Amino acid sequence: MEKHWSAVCALILTLGAFVHFNIVFAAEADGILQAILPKPGQCPRLLNVVPSHKGCVCDEDCPADHKCCVFDCGAVCVPPAFTKPGVCPRRRWGAGLCAEFCSNDSDCPNEEKCCHNGCGHECIAPYSVNPADWTVSDAATSVHLFGFSYTG
Repeated sequence: MEKHWSAVCALILTLGAFVHFNIVFAAEADGILQAILPKPGQCPRLLNVVPSHKGCVCDEDCPADHKCCVFDCGAVCVPPAFTKPGVCPRRRWGAGLCAEFCSNDSDCPNEEKCCHNGCGHECIAPYSVNPADWTVSDAATSVHLFGFSYTG
């Protein structure tokens, strides 16, 4: 039980640090502080486009809707990736094709998500998750699936 609470505390601290460091304060001409929030979307998992700008510090340094993302080559401005609703189906390791057909949900048509297939990634129709339909045993199972262990 002690390990469970230390993991939860570590996750909460990490989330707090993430939120703190993603909100950058900039001074306006009249001296009033205004919060500059990150642009919508997430950084892509892989750099598969030519960056629009190199050497950014935050999203505001990037043109249009591009985000400042860090890759092996450094911080660059790239179009954002968006996560589609739903959950990737569970796959067995080594059961899918060992090829990367997608890198983000944005690469997939319609409602499909970019999911791990057991070896690589491919576009797959997701499971729809409706928390209102969960029972107590479903909630315990879902917590277990996301890496937490439930002890009653």
